[in-house]
Amino acid sequence: MAFEGLSDKIAAAFKRIRSKGRLTEQDVKDAMREVRLALLEADVNYKVAKDFTNKVTERCIGEQVMESLTPAQMVVKIVNEELTALMGGAAARLNTASKIPTVIMMCGLQGSGKTTHSAKLGKMLKKKGHRPMLVACDIYRPAAISQLKIVGEQAGVPVFEMGTEKPEKIAEHAIKHARDHGNDYVIIDTAGRLHIDEQMMDELKRLRAAVEPNEILLVVDAMTGQDAVNVAKSFNEALGIDGVILTKLDGDTRGGAALSVRAVTGKPIKFVGTGEKLDDLEEFHPERMASRILGMGDVMSLIEKAEQALDDKKAAELEKKLKQNSFDMNDLLAQFQEVKKMGPLKQVLGMIPGVGKQLRDVDIDDRQLIRVESIIYSMTAAERARPEIINPSRKRRIAAGCGMQVEDVNRLLKQYEQMKKMFKQLNGKGGKKRRRGFGGMGMPGGMGGPGGLGF
Repeated sequence: MAFEGLSDKIAAAFKRIRSKGRLTEQDVKDAMREVRLALLEADVNYKVAKDFTNKVTERCIGEQVMESLTPAQMVVKIVNEELTALMGGAAARLNTASKIPTVIMMCGLQGSGKTTHSAKLGKMLKKKGHRPMLVACDIYRPAAISQLKIVGEQAGVPVFEMGTEKPEKIAEHAIKHARDHGNDYVIIDTAGRLHIDEQMMDELKRLRAAVEPNEILLVVDAMTGQDAVNVAKSFNEALGIDGVILTKLDGDTRGGAALSVRAVTGKPIKFVGTGEKLDDLEEFHPERMASRILGMGDVMSLIEKAEQALDDKKAAELEKKLKQNSFDMNDLLAQFQEVKKMGPLKQVLGMIPGVGKQLRDVDIDDRQLIRVESIIYSMTAAERARPEIINPSRKRRIAAGCGMQVEDVNRLLKQYEQMKKMFKQLNGKGGKKRRRGFGGMGMPGGMGGPGGLGF
């Protein structure tokens, strides 16, 4: 995941100052020197890194920190505030039109993920109750129109295309079509190039003049580091972008682009791509990203993921079963399936404050969930409903059916019994809060941790 190296180095710098009761000016300067080196290693723009650490040092050397009873915590607080400010301060929203449709023009270099992220954005808007439409204006790249149709169908968003007509003409007809059919968002997928050239920029300028978009979003690949920032700067100077979508933030990227884009271009990051699926697009929140970088977790994003993934009706049914102490293997299976919708386990658990650092060097295999599912699928309907009837011969049959060991089946049954016991105790204490998915239930033994499923 992005920022892991940066987070580790910043944590090491803070650890040294936490060990001191009082801080001197030199302590602060030494810590900020380490932070600046960490930022540079994370591919943050040199001027941005220097200005950032200078601001933090200036604030930390004030009396408020030096005379504080918890100076190290004050330093972390200031770094958190300055990181948030560096990335824009607050989440930037899409510009919207006063009358439909709102026109969004997507641009970027070839291979940045522009077409896929057009569909991701369309799906996100559709989930919020809008009626978006995708427009195929990339008439040069082979199969670009077909690709947009495929991802559009997967996202459940209609695609408007007119073959290889001029992009301006396609876009103008698309907007008229959107007005006639009640589509409130028009997302235009434009052509990219392998590099920035005059021909591409001229075409984008003609398209901008023809449709007067409410929002111009630049899609850039976070894996390219400072090149992503340079691309954003060039596009902004030539075209005047409104915001950036930063892709592949889930990859092994150092994250420097996310910290540099706003400072270098003056334009905010509005969305980040966090995976290959069409649901893997998140609104960018500077304060949440700063918390992640400093190892403080990201509870709000975790709650939002849970709300999107977990079914209220199923949660109510589960709550009823828990109160009646009739939770069975079918319910356990359903809960694992709900958790899978939230994304990779390590990414989800890493949003919990204090857990991210502990998981840094732990290899969490998402196939653990699949293995648990396979054990439950190997059970008969009667065994799922009444796990207590599973005797040694049944365990051997279940293990053979899913290609695992009897010990694995025993481990799952033991975890199931522990969970039932825990729920009974919670109900005995009069707990009335709804336990939605594993957010309230607790993952069995921490999934692979000490005493966990650990397959």
